[in-house]
Parts: sequence; structure tokens; C-alpha cells
Amino acid sequence: MSKLVIITHKEIYSGKNENSFATTGGFPFQIEMISKLFSSTSLLCTLRDNPNIDNLTEIKGKNLSVVALKEPPFNNYKRHLSLLIWLPKNIKTILKHIESADIVHSMIPGDIGLIGLLIALFLKKKIFVRHCGTWGNKTTLADRFIFWLLPIVASKKVIVFATGGGQSVPEPNNQYIHWIFSTSIHKKEWENITPAEPWTPELSLKLISVSRITKDKNIKSIIFAFSLLKKHFSDISLEIIGDGEEKKKLEEIVIELNLKGKITFTGNLDHNSVINKMSESHIFLFPTRTKEGFPKVLIEAMACGLPIISSRVSVIPEMIENKCGIILDATDANSICGGIIDMIDNPKKLGKMGKEARRISQGFFLEKWQDSIKVTLGKHWIDQ
Repeated sequence: MSKLVIITHKEIYSGKNENSFATTGGFPFQIEMISKLFSSTSLLCTLRDNPNIDNLTEIKGKNLSVVALKEPPFNNYKRHLSLLIWLPKNIKTILKHIESADIVHSMIPGDIGLIGLLIALFLKKKIFVRHCGTWGNKTTLADRFIFWLLPIVASKKVIVFATGGGQSVPEPNNQYIHWIFSTSIHKKEWENITPAEPWTPELSLKLISVSRITKDKNIKSIIFAFSLLKKHFSDISLEIIGDGEEKKKLEEIVIELNLKGKITFTGNLDHNSVINKMSESHIFLFPTRTKEGFPKVLIEAMACGLPIISSRVSVIPEMIENKCGIILDATDANSICGGIIDMIDNPKKLGKMGKEARRISQGFFLEKWQDSIKVTLGKHWIDQ
């Protein structure tokens, strides 16, 4: 058992209780599972102003302490420039925690995680890196730097986990880079989920989408697909769960299309509420256009027995295609609408997809995710 420090760009917020912190998504569940592998864990991350804290999940774990650094201002290149001022103000704290740790866990892509990785490399620490984006996607300058760096530094002392999967290994020439999936579902939770009722023609069709509401998540195309679908089927609804910079603009589009009341924006919800909403739906829509590693939200939807309509990104086709959903080669409104129609034209097949989705999701419990990290680190570090 060793002392761990985790450094990540993941934004956190002040929790309901004094000295507590919370955030969105499956991140808190993964941190809790990782903390159980070590004697103590420090989490270095950045603190944002609070949104609606009722819909966040508290960060907790075994002997876990959270070190909340002030978040760098701005976005995009302005944020990168601001790091020139931010880093000197925070370097002492970062160094203190990395130096005192036995092992450093860096989460990338993300500027804070990358800074932590570079410092840990300089200090010659034992490191395990988790790359949470699409492995091999070199879209940005930062991506190209990361994919140049990781194959060089991955070694017996620096283990890299590439979020994704497939029959081929992430890097054929480096045995220290391993695939890992991503999830937020415990086995016990899965057992207690009430699977979604399969759709049949006499039921109102309930569509659902859960993601950050950003341009690259392609929610706009879902809305226009719904508008097209509404011309053929009147008894349908769409619930959009999440928040982001595109939300206000998309709400205006819904009003312009006269779909208010049929399309609902729920905002951020906590994990349990998301699961409950999914269990009340019939089809999960995820036509993303962004880099995805291994979207946890797909495992959540599959655990609820939902057939999936998604895009040909990362490992998603291997999880979904010809099994429990439809993979779209194009992600425009017409293609999404066509995918939905293909599904509901065959209710019996739709029901089988839902059952298969739930069956497949059993392979992606948090307990298996934790064990994968434990076994891999143990294999490489057993004699260190």
C-alpha cells in the first residue's frame, strides 16, 4: 500500500458540507475505487464557482483529501496563456504533493494533468497515466505532443492506460501501454436497476440524450431529427439531460420549431436521477462528433436496457454495432431520424437490442475496472 496523488483538469465545486467537494459524471465513483487501492490519496484539481449543487455527486474515498486549486481563467488559447501566471502561483503546492507521494496518477488530456505528468517525470516518480480521450487522435498541437511523449516515457516505472479498447493493442511497440474501459456502474447498482420497458407501438416513444451540451456533442442534430420524426409519429418525446454553452441557443431552436413541451431540457442531474430517467425511456441517442475515449454514459444507458443510436467514433462501434444498437456513418438530422425509424419499425428486434445492451453492460462494472488497474500495476511493479 502506498501514498497516491492524482492530478487532473477535472473541474470540481464546493459541496453541501464544509470542506466537501463535488462534481459531475462518473468521476467521483472512479476516484473512490482508485483510492481503495492505496493507503491514502490526495486529489489535486481545480475549483469552479458552484452551479446547482443538488445535482452533483460528492467526491469521497478511502483516506482521500482534496486539494482544490483555483481554476485558470478563460478558455482555449487564452487559458493556455493564463497558465504562465497560474503555474508560478500554484507550483509550490503541486510540487509539495507530488514530492511526498509514492505514486502519481496523471489524467490527460488536460493542461493540469499534463503539468503534473511532466513534474512527476522530472522527479522520477512511479506514475500511471490515464488517457481519457480517443487514443491516437492527433487533432490539436497538445494531442500531437502527448502522443509523441507517451510512447517514449511508458516504461516499467511509467504505466499508461489508454481509454478505449479493441482487438489490437494501443501501441504494438510498447508493452507498458494498456487498454482500459471507463464506467460508473457498480455491480450492486446494476442488480438494482429496473430495466427500461421495451417500446411497442401502443406506447408513447420516449427518446433520451445525456451529455455536455456543447457543439461537438451534436445535440442540435438530435433536435432537428426529432422535428423530422414528429411529422411521422405524433406520440413521441425527447429529454435532453446535461448543461453547457449551447443550451440556451438550443432552447431557442426548440421554441422556433414549436416543440416546447415535446423536447425537455432537464439540466445536470446526479447519477441516480440519470439512471432513473434512462429506465423510463426507450432509445438512447448519442450521435457525438467529438473525440471520445470510452463514454461512461453508454454503459449507463446499456445497464438500463436501452438500445443505442450512436456514431462511428472510438470504440463505440465495437460495443454497439450489430449487437445492441445502430451505428451511424453520418450524424446529420436525416441520418439520426432514419436510425430511429429503422429501430421502431421492428419492435421485436428493438426489444432484443435492449436485452443485449443490458447483458453486455455486465462486463463493465467499476469492480472490474478497479481490478484491471490493480492487476496491471501489480504485474509491472511487483518487484519495485
